[in-house]
Amino acid sequence: MNKKYFKFLLPVLLLISFGIIMISSIGVPKSIDLTKSINDLYPSCDTQGVNCYYLLIKHLFRVFLGGVALIVASKINYKIYKKYAVFGFSAMVITLFGVLILGNSFNTTATSWIVIFNSSFQPTEIAKICMILYFAVWLDQKKSVLHDFQKGFISFGILASAIMLPVVLQPDLGSSMVFGLIAFCMFFFAGAQKKHLLGTFLVAFIGTLLVLPTNPYLKHRLNAYINPSSDNCEVTQNGYRRDYCWQTQQANIAVASGGFFGQGLTKGTQKSYWLPQASDDFVFAASAEEIGFFRSSMVVGLFMYLILNGFYFVKRIKENYARLIILGVTTWIAGQAFINIGVNIGLLPVTGITLPFISYGGSSMLATCFGVGVVINVINNNLKNINENSTGRRGNRRTHYS
Repeated sequence: MNKKYFKFLLPVLLLISFGIIMISSIGVPKSIDLTKSINDLYPSCDTQGVNCYYLLIKHLFRVFLGGVALIVASKINYKIYKKYAVFGFSAMVITLFGVLILGNSFNTTATSWIVIFNSSFQPTEIAKICMILYFAVWLDQKKSVLHDFQKGFISFGILASAIMLPVVLQPDLGSSMVFGLIAFCMFFFAGAQKKHLLGTFLVAFIGTLLVLPTNPYLKHRLNAYINPSSDNCEVTQNGYRRDYCWQTQQANIAVASGGFFGQGLTKGTQKSYWLPQASDDFVFAASAEEIGFFRSSMVVGLFMYLILNGFYFVKRIKENYARLIILGVTTWIAGQAFINIGVNIGLLPVTGITLPFISYGGSSMLATCFGVGVVINVINNNLKNINENSTGRRGNRRTHYS
């Protein structure tokens, strides 16, 4: 096995392994709830018909599919996406708008899922890798005009808006942030002018001010985050009372209860109906309760190691298109991981995105593993061109992609 791409793959394998261990522990209460009979008042793992490993079994199957996607993507020459990326991007834009009409919310506030043959998937996750591949092609082809306001900034802004608008309308705040971060970083490193990037922030800020008043859910989420008073937390709308601070409060309790070394595997209490979505969006907080601050920090360290290795190859591979792919995938994983962790420890408002490679979520696992596979293929096909003597200093070399 090539040592260079293994540096990128190793933390992924460790994070997936960690996720399996935690889902086997955290997923028990939800497994009981999903497999119990309606007549069971106090179900347990000993109750007839109850399968305490229901979530784990499904998660293992999703990990298997993710592994297949990773292997397949690692075998496909990344240059083939130059020909087909535009079709994938266009298809995902159409699909995302279709989700607004035909999608399912599964009792959440975001209409983000499509159900086919009793199976659901989240097109938003697939759209992230499609966007990265197409933006890498587009930015590489348009590198000579990226400094131009109309041909560069406006044109790229239209493309980014086309795929981000339906995500904002779902509304999926977390994925919107990830899409925006990916687009911004790829545009920046491809050679955009600083004044155009400043304009991007201005447009995003104005857009946020325009969207928030029209979406009560996002407005209440932000109000509860800025000022978690009883008036902002507990809101009654259309006769339904909702506590917008509950998830954050319970996540904070979980993290604090874990202390430095944790309560021990299977011994956490917050996962048992106190912390909503403990196996997916709040898996980090639920894990922190059981394994503690010390080992949770090691998970953060694995993400940091993965991200640093991603940027290592961004700096050392010479081909512009290849570098943009690695940059996009690395930014995707970094952004999603740290937004999720930020939400879990109360630094960010609740957004509703998964923790890559760890959370219980098939669409996320499949998409991120495919993205990792693409990066591995890029690395393998550029080994001879990696400039080991690069100092890694950015300086004025931001636009030197060739």
